[in-house]
Amino acid sequence: MEPPLSASSAGRWRYLARLEVTTLALLPRAGVSEEGFAQVEPTLLLDGGEEFGVNLGAPVRLRLWGGGEGASLVRREDWDSLSDWGQLVRGLKLGSDNAPVALWVGGLESYSLLSAHLVRRYSNQSNPDYHPAGGFLTGTLGPLYAEAFASDVLGARLMGAEVALDVQHLLFGRPKERGRYTLALSAVHDWGRAGGQAPPVTLAHVDGTAVVVVRPGFEAHVLAGWGGRPGESGAWGAVVGAGADAVTPTLDMTVRLEVRRQHGGFRQGYFGPDYELARFRVAGPDGVPLAEASFPDGFSVYGEAVVGWDAVRYGGLQRHLQLSLGAEAFTWGRFDVDGRVAVQLFGRSLEVAVKGLAMGMGQPGARYMGGAEVRWRLFGGHLYALGTGGTLLFPEGVGELRPGAFASMGLGVDNAR
Repeated sequence: MEPPLSASSAGRWRYLARLEVTTLALLPRAGVSEEGFAQVEPTLLLDGGEEFGVNLGAPVRLRLWGGGEGASLVRREDWDSLSDWGQLVRGLKLGSDNAPVALWVGGLESYSLLSAHLVRRYSNQSNPDYHPAGGFLTGTLGPLYAEAFASDVLGARLMGAEVALDVQHLLFGRPKERGRYTLALSAVHDWGRAGGQAPPVTLAHVDGTAVVVVRPGFEAHVLAGWGGRPGESGAWGAVVGAGADAVTPTLDMTVRLEVRRQHGGFRQGYFGPDYELARFRVAGPDGVPLAEASFPDGFSVYGEAVVGWDAVRYGGLQRHLQLSLGAEAFTWGRFDVDGRVAVQLFGRSLEVAVKGLAMGMGQPGARYMGGAEVRWRLFGGHLYALGTGGTLLFPEGVGELRPGAFASMGLGVDNAR
């Protein structure tokens, strides 16, 4: 949970300072011993308004037990590559959504690239031993809008871009409402050279979107698209669907429903919430990296909902309820789902968050992961208790994932209240 920034500083600059001290137990299986750490996690967040913000901090894990003979005091796997130093920047914002050019750098959670038919709900934090900072750059020039992203700004990993053309602007000049009718081209490539070696892969997609209903606080659109894997004959997919966005003083909701066709190993949402693990070993019986796995031809239905609700028109970063859920059902018997729900209770003193992922349900070798987090502010002030726990998968080379679990509990202090 990131609480609202303190209003204690004068002017437009605001800040949040935080320190968390917890114990962390890593409980790996398959013959690897348990490890225990004292985790110290400082955070400093500066907010300069719509055009600038920075969030710095990272957990430092000091070994208490386990790890075998010669184990280092600080957990080596957290800092053993250049990419791991990216975790020091949790968020850097330059420019706003309305600026001609804007940049954001930090950890990516549930990131989607514009039309989201290649990169959807992607996280670069799924590998417990790989802690990169990703980033995306947006820009507008006349009828063109573009977004480029990298999953790791310090390593040769997942990179891509999408360029959208405002057709109405091109044909009739600047419209009253931008983006009513758009054509877009996206391409994404994984170099596979950071966060562990894995096979490279490239995908591309073409999309068309038309906004068909516009009302105060509500918008609905229809879409269609086609994509493929360059250099892979017969690998293609098509999609049609509809979506809606609703915004009120207390509600912010986005929903989408799509019908998809997959052929020759291509699928929409290829770079999804499970990708940082699937690039080593795909969910299912194949036991190979996603780039080399077979994927049956067929159809699927995909649905997604992102909901934020607050009872008191709260203007901070959090809501009384936050829900994000994506699910896809395939005609050949597979079902995928991932989601997160967080609720704030008792005057925002208590927050409970639960997340989960299930890939390949209905087929052999399905993958299940989950986690939970609780934060409880004590005495209505700056001190809070926190506890987390869940399952992990540790990549150990192509085709190998070692299961494990983690549990953590401790105290934190900040100036959010």
